[in-house]
Amino acid sequence: MTSVSDAERLAWLRLYRSERIGPVTFRQLLNRYETADRALDAIPELARLAGGKRSPRLADLRSIEREWRAIEAAGATLLIAKDPRFSDWLKAAADGPPLLTVKGQIALLQKPSVALVGARNASANGRRFTEQIAGQLGTRDYVVVSGLARGIDTAAHRGSLASGTVAVLAGGLDIIYPPENAELYEEIALTGLIVAEMAMGSQPTARLFPNRNRIISGLSLGVVVVEAARRSGSLITARLAAEQGREVFAVPGSPLDPRAEGSNHLTREGAHLVTQASDVTDLLEGLPQRPIAEPEIESDLLDTRLTLSQDDIDQVRKRLWTLLGAEPVAIDELVRQCDASVNTVHAALVELELAGLILRYPNHGIARHYD
Repeated sequence: MTSVSDAERLAWLRLYRSERIGPVTFRQLLNRYETADRALDAIPELARLAGGKRSPRLADLRSIEREWRAIEAAGATLLIAKDPRFSDWLKAAADGPPLLTVKGQIALLQKPSVALVGARNASANGRRFTEQIAGQLGTRDYVVVSGLARGIDTAAHRGSLASGTVAVLAGGLDIIYPPENAELYEEIALTGLIVAEMAMGSQPTARLFPNRNRIISGLSLGVVVVEAARRSGSLITARLAAEQGREVFAVPGSPLDPRAEGSNHLTREGAHLVTQASDVTDLLEGLPQRPIAEPEIESDLLDTRLTLSQDDIDQVRKRLWTLLGAEPVAIDELVRQCDASVNTVHAALVELELAGLILRYPNHGIARHYD
């Protein structure tokens, strides 16, 4: 088993908490410079090369040490992707977080998981069905993942407490939301696992929930939507699951109930229909229980780390700047139009992002950042 020192985990935490460092940029920096400390040292020069007005603010070491102490005081663990206990499925997601704060039974991250999500204002039948199917999934040795929200999420956790459940929070690990789930939170911390990407003390603001949703889907082999309005966070989770190559399932509902509109829409779009747990498990048992390969971005950069030429990166960066505008462009298209290696394009994009000149969008879209 690979050992991970506290010093290395602190360096990862500092790099990830620094300004303009998202999951993709973090991964590319680490692959290019091998350690978080070297990546931190390189950031000011990379931003300067791209013509940034100012270098990204690196996370203050004192604030990182305070977060570290808060994690320890909570009886939690800072888990980095290099740790063998980290979820293989989440590590394989291109936009997956490089680190998590976790509390509880960490071994659950290595078991096959299914996400159950749905409406906060769920119907009584929706809650009962969710609790029932969560329990059935548990007896089939699947861990149930959800977001600790009201309604369907709460029912999913309650139904799987005995077998193991993972609650993914939008804010910090120490911020229980909604407050009425405080008792459930404590039960999960004992027999299941609490997971958070954000720093301790972070409030769960609206912009953080899509980030949480990508972790829910990223941890899971498949996502089951029980009840959801046509415009809801649950449908965002389903979309993210599809983009991550996960299976999407939906429980049909009455066409007269607006809470079923979203799940019914998913079935029309090709989601697997679910009326019982076997509808999920029969399909998943025929699929790989471990990701087949690491993300393409990571393997490419690891193979060619020492061959990147700064002159080539400079030329590609200038070409990228002419290609980019206000509308996001897929990275594959940028690679094609630059007529350069994918590694050189990614390296140039990292410099532009650190300079604050571009924005990354879901599904690998890149656009100029207009202040």
